[in-house]
Amino acid sequence: MAKGRIGAENVGTESAIMKDLIPVSLLINGVRHDIAIQPWRTLLEVLRENLGMTGTKRSCGEGQCGTCTVLLDGKSVNSCLYLAVEAQGKEIVTIEGPADGDPALEQIQRSFANKGAVQCGFCTPGMVMAAKSLLSENPTPSEEEIREALVGHLCRCTGYVQIVEAIQDASRQMAQKGSAT
Repeated sequence: MAKGRIGAENVGTESAIMKDLIPVSLLINGVRHDIAIQPWRTLLEVLRENLGMTGTKRSCGEGQCGTCTVLLDGKSVNSCLYLAVEAQGKEIVTIEGPADGDPALEQIQRSFANKGAVQCGFCTPGMVMAAKSLLSENPTPSEEEIREALVGHLCRCTGYVQIVEAIQDASRQMAQKGSAT
């Protein structure tokens, strides 16, 4: 057994880790978050581990499944591939949505629930965010356009029929209510 202080081999490790941290300011769901992170952390890691926003799911880690989709300046991105430091100065929207609500996001979520597009629910946050992005750009998409927008989003439970129907329903409901996306 080595002599000396317990944990002596780790002295300085914490300060070395602290030197790797950089300050970032992220605007998430309308709220500014000032945190210090390692520059190589992904937006997904920071959302879930630093900020406790666990609605955005972790799955493949390779940008292949879409479960980690969030919106950056209204566009869908895979947060598992996007560095958090690159998100500074951008408006980030997660499945949790703004505290004061988002009628379009709420309608999409309602339509997913009403049409049975949530079965196990693991892919749902990413699908909802992709739908939000699509409907902001194209409020009345065709079925083909919906399916194209869902490329890169994997669902093992629904077979996509209910998801497409949910997005069509959300589109109709928002058109009737005049909801802004």
